[in-house]
Amino acid sequence: MLGHYAPATLKEFLQLTHLSEQIEIKNDSKGFIKELLIDHESIIMHLRENISVYANDYHDLGTSDYITGLMETYEKMAWMLRSHLR
Repeated sequence: MLGHYAPATLKEFLQLTHLSEQIEIKNDSKGFIKELLIDHESIIMHLRENISVYANDYHDLGTSDYITGLMETYEKMAWMLRSHLR
């Protein structure tokens, strides 16, 4: 809707992401949950940093609201992942 095209190749996706596939924690279910939690927290920080950018710099309140909703979804999932690690 904003005049941009979605990336269509793995190379383009990899250039856009800040997440990695490196497993640095023990290779078991608890380790995978920890890795997933780390990724969710990284996404939350990235989204939180950009909410006001879209609203204030780009005057795009729709995208800012959309990002706020995404952030809330990731925060809920992170909370659930943390509860599994207790």
